[in-house]
Amino acid sequence: MSLNPHTAASLRPLKIMIVDDSAVVRGLISRWLEHEPDMVLAGLAIDGAKGVEKVKEIQPDVLILDIEMPNMGGLEALPKLLAAKPGLKVLMASTLTTRGANVTLRALELGAADYIPKPDSTRIGGADGFRTELLTKIRALCGRTRSWPAPAPAPAPEKPATLERSSALISSQAPRPAPLAAPKPVITPVAPIVRPRSTGPKRIDCLVVGASTGGPPALRAFLLGLGPDWKIPVLIVQHMPATFTAILAEHLDKALPQKVQEAKDGMLIESRNIYIAPGDWHMTIKNDPIVKQIKLDQGPQVNWCRPAVDPLFKTAADVYGNHALGVVLTGMGHDGRDGAKALVDVNGSVMVQDEATSVVWGMPGAVAEAGLAEIIKPIEGLSAACKAFARGERPN
Repeated sequence: MSLNPHTAASLRPLKIMIVDDSAVVRGLISRWLEHEPDMVLAGLAIDGAKGVEKVKEIQPDVLILDIEMPNMGGLEALPKLLAAKPGLKVLMASTLTTRGANVTLRALELGAADYIPKPDSTRIGGADGFRTELLTKIRALCGRTRSWPAPAPAPAPEKPATLERSSALISSQAPRPAPLAAPKPVITPVAPIVRPRSTGPKRIDCLVVGASTGGPPALRAFLLGLGPDWKIPVLIVQHMPATFTAILAEHLDKALPQKVQEAKDGMLIESRNIYIAPGDWHMTIKNDPIVKQIKLDQGPQVNWCRPAVDPLFKTAADVYGNHALGVVLTGMGHDGRDGAKALVDVNGSVMVQDEATSVVWGMPGAVAEAGLAEIIKPIEGLSAACKAFARGERPN
């Protein structure tokens, strides 16, 4: 796999900037970055206006942006930050609330690369998952998923502490030495393999879609590209928390002529309907003798995810056979690869978003490198190919 446009940057530490009015959050993230040889804290700002000025000066690779701040909040600052540094990767730090979800999805539409849920604000222990996810996403957004080891374990505090106490500890610490120079990454290019296309028309009865990092804007563009005449039911797994999937469904429902809803257990799969898997629930398809139904469960995580793409794709293969069409959009990891194989094994078709237009070419890249993708195209090409399938034609 080629390193998309980050080859030169991969030979130096990534420059990370934090824009957040919370001294506690700034302090925690700063400490974490000190332990990462491939990252360096390049700057701090306490509001959006100051952040814009510092971005012009520092030109960071990744910016972690709070939503609620005095003077200029994250949503207002975002377009100015992106204009100050073309190609800047912005991670929105979001609360798991309805308002947080609405604002975060709006930020993604405006150009933010991804979001990360903030930890519980009362205890430092709630930050462990936040740290791991944050560092993983930073590396993925900069094309270093394959080049750097997983984040090292966080230093354990001597005893439980509130975030207020943690802030005092941070401010009293002596300055730490500069991080060591990052080692050169080992990169093994792997060329994607385009699966030979089967011949002749194929009837499509169900479209299943998987997405993760960068997914909401990609989903919106892809579904809008299907057009007002699209009638085939669409089932989507987007890696998101529960509150966010409900808001995502609402946003898409307002934008599309088809009905978009967060799926419920036992819901009938009907034409002109689009179903979003709810956060923390796997979505699969139940093959009722009379009607097809959605089944939700909270079984073990698959590929460290729930919902996961693989269970949906596998049951689509079981229920619809070669009349199922799978699409894998931008995302981190390899969720969807095994499900894509299940579709291919029953002579179904699988398409993936190309590397150039993906925020992260992890999920689609894994499918392509396994030789399971029949078509590799940007968003508009995938929508056009789906419409060709719906007409019983072979896409170009």
